[in-house]
Amino acid sequence: MKKLPEMIIQRSQSLPEGEVLSPKEFLSIGSRAAVDQAFSRLARTGKLMRICRGMYVAPVKSRFGTRAPEPEKVVQALAEKTCVEVTSSGARAANSLGLTQQVPVRQVFLTSGRARTLRIGKSEVQIKHAPKWMLAPTAAGEAVRALAWLGEKHASSTIHQLHRLLSKREWDRLLSFRAVLPSWMAGMIGAEAIHG
Repeated sequence: MKKLPEMIIQRSQSLPEGEVLSPKEFLSIGSRAAVDQAFSRLARTGKLMRICRGMYVAPVKSRFGTRAPEPEKVVQALAEKTCVEVTSSGARAANSLGLTQQVPVRQVFLTSGRARTLRIGKSEVQIKHAPKWMLAPTAAGEAVRALAWLGEKHASSTIHQLHRLLSKREWDRLLSFRAVLPSWMAGMIGAEAIHG
C-alpha cells in the first residue's frame, strides 16, 4: 500500500492547475496528526504550497521549472471548495470596462465568504468580504463593482459612458439592481436612464 505522502502527491498531480487540497480530504486514510504532518513536510520540501490555513495547492511544472499556479485559478478553486461566490474587484472591473486606465497592482477579489489573504508563490492575494449586491457575475455586476470602486464623486462622470458600453439587456439588468444598491448609485443610474 502507498504511503500517505505519496497518495497526497499523486492526488495533487491529478488535479487541474490551481485546484485546492485540504488535509481533511485524507482523514479516511490516516489520523489527523499523520495527515497534518504529511502536508507540512510536503510544503516544506516544495512539493505542495500552503496558500492559507488548511489549504494547499501543487506547484505547476513546466519546461522552465516549477511555478506557482495562476492566482485566478486558485481563487476560483477555493471558492468552489468552500461554496462561496467570488468575483473580481471594483478596480479590475473599472479597468476591464475602460472606465480607468489604472491597472490594479494588487490582486484583490470579492467574496460572499470570509475575508482571507492567500500566499501563492511570491504573490499575496486578498479576498475581501463584500455584500451580495456587489457579486453578480454579469456585465451589470461588473458595472456595479466599478461604480462602487469609483465612488459617488467620480462615478457621476462615467455613468453615461457606462450606459453606452453596456448592451440593452445588461443596462436593463443594472436598472433592476437599483432596489439593493446604495442610494447614491441607484439615484445616479435612474437619472441616467431618464436623461441619458
